[in-house]
Amino acid sequence: MNSMQLLRKHCAALLILFAASLGLVGCKSVTSNDTVDYKSAGAVRGPNLSYPPDLITAQADRRYIVQDGSATMSEYNAAVKKSVQTRKNVMTGIPGMRIARDGERRWLVVEKPAPELYPQIKDFWQENGFLLVIDSPSTGIMETDWAENRAKIAQDFIRSAIGGALDSLYDTGERDKYKTRLEVSKPGETEVYITQRGAIEKCTTDSTGSCISTIWTARPNDPELEAAFLARLMERLGMTQEQAKAQVAAPLGPKTPKAKLVQEGVNTAHIEMAAGFDRAWRDTGLALDRSNFTVEDRNRANGVYYVRYVNPKDLGDTKGFFTNLFSSKDDSSLKAKKYLVVVKAAGDNSSTVYVQDADGRPENTAAGLQLLTLLTEQMSR
Repeated sequence: MNSMQLLRKHCAALLILFAASLGLVGCKSVTSNDTVDYKSAGAVRGPNLSYPPDLITAQADRRYIVQDGSATMSEYNAAVKKSVQTRKNVMTGIPGMRIARDGERRWLVVEKPAPELYPQIKDFWQENGFLLVIDSPSTGIMETDWAENRAKIAQDFIRSAIGGALDSLYDTGERDKYKTRLEVSKPGETEVYITQRGAIEKCTTDSTGSCISTIWTARPNDPELEAAFLARLMERLGMTQEQAKAQVAAPLGPKTPKAKLVQEGVNTAHIEMAAGFDRAWRDTGLALDRSNFTVEDRNRANGVYYVRYVNPKDLGDTKGFFTNLFSSKDDSSLKAKKYLVVVKAAGDNSSTVYVQDADGRPENTAAGLQLLTLLTEQMSR
């Protein structure tokens, strides 16, 4: 266990003893009624190695970074509040807003053009305690930094007694980040997709089973967190809380596998999907969002996603990666490579997905096969 964690544990133990002397330890612990209450990692001054690696987006393109983490959370929240109060285009309600679904996937359909929705959704994430590391109106993509869901921490009397000044002693050991993508499905109508990625802190042990250090590893996607934020976004755009919750809570359809990896040679493969182009395009986009990809641009008419991907194996040791993540070095140190993910209709109810290199040539390499395998796994969940 590292020195910072030991310090936290020792301080927490002393505080518990102090609280016990006040007769507080015997009180029953209760959890928060809210399921989401995030505290952004980006508000911490300087490098903070207790947060998981981004693996692609936070340092992928500094053109999109809108907050460098030099402000405290209170300063940042005050600025966001002022910005929201002075913004004149806050919507009071949107007719025709609804939740669409396909199996276990949900997304929001809004009868408004994407340029009108984008600033509202940007405000929404900032109001919910997130900093944005990608803010790209031209592509309709925004992504939050890693943040901790403080609602998972027990709200007991001890924590209430010590107050917010020592709040950092409590840690869930989990972090989340969210990506939002706006797609224009037809003139005057926009589809809004929210996807979550999670990380969890795990111990590495020695031969005796003792925890000697911790590392951050990916944890499974949580559709319920995505649904919670879809409901909150609907409220932000003018729907009542009851209406939003009812739409999100409607029963999901049956889960049907729609993707199959077809390997033609050693490193030659493609994905076959039992779906027409519209569904295949949507499912491919969601799979990219939930994987370790950054979508730089897309061309729906040609069925092409322009993506960047960092292979974790190319990053070297974990400590070195953390150093790169929070340093001011050139982004090329992350060894991101560019690819084209191409979706083609093969019939009314079938489509094919290929991976090409940055020049549009077939990516018949081990890397191409790995990318297709990752996408197939996501599409089949």
